[in-house]
Amino acid sequence: MLLPALSDIETLLERLIAFETTFAQGTIAITEFIEAWLDDHGVPHTRIDYETGHKTNLFATIGPDGPGGVVLSGHLDVVPVTGQNWASNPFELVRRNDRLFGRGTCDMKGFAAVVLAMVPWLVRQNLKRPIHLAFSCDEEVGCKGVRPLVRWLQERTAKPEAVIVGEPSLMAVVTGHKGIASFETTVTGHEAHSSLTDRGVNAIMVAAELIGEISRLRADLTAAGDPAGRFDPPFTTIHVGTIQGGTARNIIPRQCQFQWETRVVPGTDPRAILARLDAFAATLVPARRATGRAAGTPPRTTNEVAARAPGGAGAAEALARHCAGANATEAVSYCAEAGLFQQAGFSTVICGPGSIEQAHKPDEFIAASELARCRSFIERLAARLSL
Repeated sequence: MLLPALSDIETLLERLIAFETTFAQGTIAITEFIEAWLDDHGVPHTRIDYETGHKTNLFATIGPDGPGGVVLSGHLDVVPVTGQNWASNPFELVRRNDRLFGRGTCDMKGFAAVVLAMVPWLVRQNLKRPIHLAFSCDEEVGCKGVRPLVRWLQERTAKPEAVIVGEPSLMAVVTGHKGIASFETTVTGHEAHSSLTDRGVNAIMVAAELIGEISRLRADLTAAGDPAGRFDPPFTTIHVGTIQGGTARNIIPRQCQFQWETRVVPGTDPRAILARLDAFAATLVPARRATGRAAGTPPRTTNEVAARAPGGAGAAEALARHCAGANATEAVSYCAEAGLFQQAGFSTVICGPGSIEQAHKPDEFIAASELARCRSFIERLAARLSL
């Protein structure tokens, strides 16, 4: 049987893009579509739920279900399009020359479309070791959905030899990515008339002092840099993403809440960053107590994803470099599920079609030539697993 044509991949990508798999919408509908596709080709599959009836992971096996196989992993959720100015409907695939536009084309339904288009061809190969397909949910909100799938995979008797995460890397083999830790800080003050500032605690102004310390942390982390020298930017980053507080201009605000995150290079402990902010916050307590009012709560960790430490990829790196024809490996500054798979003991790399520079933006696209390169990668993978 011939390899699927690019038009077949594009048709599947068109179907996948039509599912609005944002955080609010969930992934059940797109999972049902993929299950029907796998059923049509006799591929067994199972769900590993994250939120029953709303969000789930899907795991499928092609070939003998024994040890030593390879997992092709990708997420089905996408970021929202709210407030973005698109030239076309983001949930309808549009081709302009070699580029295919739509939300998720690059990140990362393009990879899923190639994998699924290859299924009819793969089931006819004489695989000696299995190719597993893992489709996850809620990656875009902190790699949360895949966690039950990773645990489930750890408990299997027939464990895979390698995991290849198809995040956009222009088909380069990536053996390192930054980690991420997200926090939420709520400052609780005391309301009073704005003419009586000595009678209240201004939650926004206290929050501003905390954010000022985060800015000083940012400068220190930038100066410390990255000992490995493999990331761009070459240091741990930190920023405040949202802030809310206050009722009116003439009311001393009772509450202010802000969300912030750090993208850490391997070897940097997010807890050390949190400890420094906690220590600074403690210096503000006497000033707040002078009003006779209690104020403030410590930061709450909302999510943490381990970095994928560069090097040490073992079987996954050797296999991916062979299939990609790569002489070297790279590191990326985005965070992905690869760190969770590595943390769970699986040899893991990133290698997928498209450029991360196109992800999350209006008019997101993937080049058709990237889909062709991914198709060739999976063809060579199947050949290796048939030996």
